[in-house]
Amino acid sequence: MQGFRRDRDFETARELLGSLKIFSIIDAESVVERANNFRFLRKRGITIRKTVDVIIATFCIKNDIPLLYSDRDFFPFQKHLKLRSAMVD
Repeated sequence: MQGFRRDRDFETARELLGSLKIFSIIDAESVVERANNFRFLRKRGITIRKTVDVIIATFCIKNDIPLLYSDRDFFPFQKHLKLRSAMVD
């Protein structure tokens, strides 16, 4: 949302996004699960560059939600931890 220059475009996006279901992805229970996923990949020589990617991927894995992404940090989650991609093959 921060990239919109025109107020009209911002308001349109805000309305459209407001119709989507919102999830809370940060909770104390999932901290250990995220750390375990990061450590699992790290032991295989894979370092995820951004903590937020670990948070998002772990949430999607735990809730079986396909993720639409192009960030290379998500590929190891798909390959090793059963992250489902929203991309149609």
